[in-house]
Amino acid sequence: MTSDKKPVSLLGFYLLIVYVLLQFTWWSYLMLNLNTEITRLKTETSLLKSNSPVEAEQLGRSLHADLNKKRFMVIGEGTVFFALLLFGIIRVRQTFKKETQLAQQQTNFLLSVTHELKSPIASARLQLETLLLRDIDREKQKEILQNAVVDTDRLNALVENILTAAQIEKNNFILHLKHTDISEYLTQLLSKQGVAPIHKILSDIQPGIIFKIDTTNFASIIINLIDNACKYSAIESQIKIELKEENKKVILSIADEGIGISNDEKINVFEKFYRIGNEETRTSRGTGLGLYIVKHLVEEHGGIISITDNKPKGTIFRIEFRR
Repeated sequence: MTSDKKPVSLLGFYLLIVYVLLQFTWWSYLMLNLNTEITRLKTETSLLKSNSPVEAEQLGRSLHADLNKKRFMVIGEGTVFFALLLFGIIRVRQTFKKETQLAQQQTNFLLSVTHELKSPIASARLQLETLLLRDIDREKQKEILQNAVVDTDRLNALVENILTAAQIEKNNFILHLKHTDISEYLTQLLSKQGVAPIHKILSDIQPGIIFKIDTTNFASIIINLIDNACKYSAIESQIKIELKEENKKVILSIADEGIGISNDEKINVFEKFYRIGNEETRTSRGTGLGLYIVKHLVEEHGGIISITDNKPKGTIFRIEFRR
């Protein structure tokens, strides 16, 4: 529906612009023509009332000079009006385009959230029904329960992202920072099952790095970046996580071997709801909130995040925290 409405709305917008410009041109023509006609009538009247040819010529010159002033006035005011009109048209067009993009992103978000919520719920339900309806040995039961826990964690992460994004939007997101051994923190986080179940995690973590973080929310940076790497990388490809301290900076990088991000898209991927393509045809899961949340959390921790190309393929997200 959105793709059908957009061209119609744009057509109406452009037709309105054409109509306004035509009316403006016609108004300018009528003003100039009216002034010319008034001057002609005044000249003829003056010639009839004048007592001598010299007086008539002087009146004619005066009237034509007055006509030229009025023409310049109409042209000058018309130019200013046209400039303001053109500026307004450009701003309205930009606003219209922005609103259309936002509406499309919100539609994509609703579609993706619906899918993201249904998938882990359906999977966890299936796991539990299997345990209820079948007589399964202990090892198999443990595997099924672990899969259900992974699905639950995925659902919980999605809900947390939505709540975090809502708090960010309302400007009431507050971090509680404390000195933490983030080397140990990151190691423990990566050891949890389900962080990247179908990819190979390689870590290079410098030990003993102490930095002030919010231990509750800092994990969202790592999880969202790993999740993003998983979505756009082949199964069993490598995801490398590196943590080091260098020149009074704490540097965290996550590199994947995926499809990469074009230069045009690198400036947009941190926007809320931004995702490439249409939600109805996209194969990768997601809501478009992960990187938006990552950027906000990184900045709240006093850091900056950048994107570079991995070699020979893939993407590197690099975060620098200054002490």
